[in-house]
Amino acid sequence: MNPVFALFCGLCLTLACDRNTEAFDPDERPAQPDLSKIFPAGAERVLREAPATPPPGPREASSPPFAGSGPSATPDALPVTGTVRLGEGLKMPKRAVLFLIARVNDTGPPLAVQRIVQPRLPLDFSLGPEDRMIPSVPFVGPLSISARIDRDGNAMTRNPGDLQGSAMGSFQPGARGVEVVIDEAL
Repeated sequence: MNPVFALFCGLCLTLACDRNTEAFDPDERPAQPDLSKIFPAGAERVLREAPATPPPGPREASSPPFAGSGPSATPDALPVTGTVRLGEGLKMPKRAVLFLIARVNDTGPPLAVQRIVQPRLPLDFSLGPEDRMIPSVPFVGPLSISARIDRDGNAMTRNPGDLQGSAMGSFQPGARGVEVVIDEAL
């Protein structure tokens, strides 16, 4: 092979590569991605025009106040609150991350997610509009609530030994006393 040609090919490959090659920073904090390239301006209007479910009934004085604010917050959408507990016979892994997930239906993408490092179960939770994956998507129900204990902390992986479970039924925003039981080992 011609050495000049090999040098030229190597230079082309080096200059053409646009992969992010920064070193891994374990102290880096997660940040919301810029979704303006994926969702064009005005996309949130389409979601608002969809038929809405009736708002939850009047809340009692002891329920927590709405924590969301700003133009993407839904003032009548209250968080779903309850408890996550571990099923009988299962043990909490030493290194664990709990993912608490709300979906509009059982198979759809997550509407809201919380990531809790080294949880202690039973754990009281509040999952609401401030936990939405996409802030412009309204926090409406009915919602299915599930939880997964992941040992590697990566929400995209499902490894043997990870644990999962869900609450029985579906819930409207503002539901209280929801019990999520983690009762299945992968």
